[in-house]
Amino acid sequence: MYVELAQKVLTEVNRVILGKEQEVREVLTAFLADGHVLIEDIPGVGKTTLAAAFAKALGFDSRRVQFTPDVMPSDLTGFSVYSSEEKRFVYHEGSVFCNLLLADEMNRTSPKTQSALLEVMEERKVSVEGITRAVPQPFLVIATQNPYGSIGTQSLPEAQMDRFMVMLTLGYPDFESELTMAKSVSSENKVDKVQSVITPELFRTMQEQIHTVFIKDEVYRYLLELVTATRNHPYLECGASPRATIALVKMAKAQAWLDGRDYCTPNDVAQQFPYVISHRITLSLSEKTQKQQIIEEIAASVKKPHF
Repeated sequence: MYVELAQKVLTEVNRVILGKEQEVREVLTAFLADGHVLIEDIPGVGKTTLAAAFAKALGFDSRRVQFTPDVMPSDLTGFSVYSSEEKRFVYHEGSVFCNLLLADEMNRTSPKTQSALLEVMEERKVSVEGITRAVPQPFLVIATQNPYGSIGTQSLPEAQMDRFMVMLTLGYPDFESELTMAKSVSSENKVDKVQSVITPELFRTMQEQIHTVFIKDEVYRYLLELVTATRNHPYLECGASPRATIALVKMAKAQAWLDGRDYCTPNDVAQQFPYVISHRITLSLSEKTQKQQIIEEIAASVKKPHF
């Protein structure tokens, strides 16, 4: 039953995000694994619509923050204002108090504000004026960043990039999908067509089921060999951390569950490897090789177990 509901969520989101079935599925897989998603892309390819569609289909309370240099940490975490009527300081919640936060163009804001968001992503709580408050559960983030080198941007530090479970790119739609999109332009908001399929409470139950998926020792070894290969590659200055290993385990389990299986295969690991690893490796300064080439080379060099 739960897997069928997850498939209905995909169907609803794909009604408005045309021609991006794999990317939409990857976002849901990361959410099921209780992970945050980083999307690196140019403006105008549907990142905001993607987040809004998922929020509607999942029954989530969602918010969007457009990051600019003047966005402050308190805009995210909240702040207290003195009330003359109540004669005390009253706390006002920040933007992170929701189920799904769209952090738009995250690499345009200050490092201090970036760190404030990354801390909430990791801890699922905020501390303001000595008081700790938990954010709603589930709490998930879709963060977007403009391509490196765009005007007014600054790269996220490696330690912060590591907090995202996966990174992906939407890219341009194919010709037929964009043609359909052009023909369907109207005054109606596309997201209004999306139907709510589940509730946040039900989604939490689905997330718990991910942990019941079984992985054989051979698959665990294959997974770890892929990750450790990034630490020994001659063209990489920095390989993937142990957090990448944990993320790859969770993503492989979530993919298996979404496919209706209670066990992982080597293919689950192989398919998730590029999404989990691409933002966690750093090229040597002297190398012009593309990350994608290195990831494909590593994947091909590690022997995949056969059942």
